[in-house]
Amino acid sequence: MAIQSGERVYVYLEDERDFILTIEEGKFFSTHRGNIRYDDIIGKNFGDWVETNKGTKAYLLPPGIIENVFHMRRNSQIVYPKDLGFILLMLDAKEGDRIIDVGLGSGSMSGAFARMVGETGKVFAYDRREDMVQLGTQNLSLWGVLDRVEIKWKNIESGFDEKNVDALFLDVPQPWDYLVQCWEALKGGGRMGVVSPTAGQVMETLRSFHKLPFLQIEVWEDLFRQYKSDPVTFRPYDRMVGHTTYMTFARKVFELYPENTVSRE
Repeated sequence: MAIQSGERVYVYLEDERDFILTIEEGKFFSTHRGNIRYDDIIGKNFGDWVETNKGTKAYLLPPGIIENVFHMRRNSQIVYPKDLGFILLMLDAKEGDRIIDVGLGSGSMSGAFARMVGETGKVFAYDRREDMVQLGTQNLSLWGVLDRVEIKWKNIESGFDEKNVDALFLDVPQPWDYLVQCWEALKGGGRMGVVSPTAGQVMETLRSFHKLPFLQIEVWEDLFRQYKSDPVTFRPYDRMVGHTTYMTFARKVFELYPENTVSRE
């Protein structure tokens, strides 16, 4: 289908610079390799290319979740895509699930969950900062998944509005303060994930996890290294993204040991 005015297009230049543009008739976008006229894009198909006024090819592609995450407006640290994919798997996010996302931020994690739960599921996104609620709402609307996300400007100290959810993701500075509330919101066997950038946060979170009826408590870190795709000079890139976060996962049970009881005290 031909690209229309108002559509979002991922533009990839010959020198590997990239942009996401919202196409509008009569306008243009300036790059270091010349101007891209939007009227040249309208009527083209994804996979085609146009030229800047300086003769550089600009390839037209549909934006996906990776492009959206890297190009979105954000006011805070995001869950890096290499971690995001692993979290989706560990929380078993799928069609029809009800998932709580705490720490909406710019909306990248809620957007990823929304793609997975589909039209029959729901994501409940919490954030206590009004500016984050506004920014996350804008990004999710731009990505076309806002109808799958219920956004709440609320502190979770008093608990969640939802019960028996399939999974819960916690991205806050002191997650150990809210594990009881998370346990109460999860269904039996429900999965929980926590991200923390520092080892001290992980250790404090683990202490709290082990006081509650959770099983399969695991801590992970993933490291990925990209390689140059030239068949002649194939080798790793000299630089890589190293530590981004620690990921702690657990599953809810109703009773672990006789001495383990859920209490807010």
